[in-house]
Amino acid sequence: MSQFVILYFAALIVASCLAAYYKKQGPFMTLFSLTLISFVLGIVGGAGTLRLVATFAAVLAFAAGVSYAFREFLVVIAPTKLGKELKTAPLTASFGMFVIFTYGIAAIFAPWIAPHGESEVIASAFAPADENMLLGADQLGRDMFSRIIYGARNSVGLALSATIAAFAIGAIAGLLAATKGGWFDQFMGRFADVIMSIPSLIFALLMLSIFGPHVYVIIIAVAIIYAPRVFRLTRAVAGNVVVMDYIEAAKLRGEGTGYLIRREILPNSTAPLIAEFGLEFCFVFLLVAGLSFLGLGIQPPTADWGSMVRENATLISFGDYTPLIPAGAIALLTVAVNFVVDWMLFRSSGLKEQ
Repeated sequence: MSQFVILYFAALIVASCLAAYYKKQGPFMTLFSLTLISFVLGIVGGAGTLRLVATFAAVLAFAAGVSYAFREFLVVIAPTKLGKELKTAPLTASFGMFVIFTYGIAAIFAPWIAPHGESEVIASAFAPADENMLLGADQLGRDMFSRIIYGARNSVGLALSATIAAFAIGAIAGLLAATKGGWFDQFMGRFADVIMSIPSLIFALLMLSIFGPHVYVIIIAVAIIYAPRVFRLTRAVAGNVVVMDYIEAAKLRGEGTGYLIRREILPNSTAPLIAEFGLEFCFVFLLVAGLSFLGLGIQPPTADWGSMVRENATLISFGDYTPLIPAGAIALLTVAVNFVVDWMLFRSSGLKEQ
């Protein structure tokens, strides 16, 4: 039995006993369950499998520690009321907020963080990683790490712009339809049904094939695709608000449509709309990445995660997993946003943790 196996099981048993002694039922169950699982996996797979389990557990523990520290930091700097809400956030939501914060810093300060230029050729094609290139070079000899940093600005920025455009169009139309009602409501509902019946990817490919793969074309196409989804949710949420007594009282006072939307309906519909914005961003982000992978998104030499996966996919055939890094960046941001959205939906539903 190797020294690693002895130290690994000793650490788990000691940690489990400490958790049991201090009556921490949750940590105790987690640690002792990990001990039993590791025992079975160690018999089946040997020390190599235990090393993988230990590495995975260490990564999870590190992520949990960072999430907890970031949540406490937000609680301290946030206003009192917001701090109380953040204090109840689960570690998954804290992890999501930390990832979003990290991506935002990378996008804003990309020229200062990236060691090389976005399109600067510094080595030969597919050069291995060294002290100057943390992730090696791409098919043209450009630094992969620098392009991933710049890709945070380009990929996330484009998806965020398209989401804002789609959300603004859909939310405004939904609020107007709920407030005015009548023929306008019926017309907007049927128009949204027609747009939603068109497959999103096919519609985007058609638009980009006709007008060219320009950034403004991508934003317009995405706005047309996802605005009806936002419209349907906004119309449903606002429809439950417009029947309230205080809305009728505001109408009797002679308040106009703009006042009703700004002061009465929108403040009472904010929570589900914010959560929907996060979900729409995930859908838009994945669609934009898919278009870039197909060659119809952000065009070279601009760095983009979707196109980076396509350009360096041949490395996978040689056992190099560098192309999976931009794909992992896409997946990590999507999961992080979903963690935060899940928590926001839980809070807006009015449910309380037992």
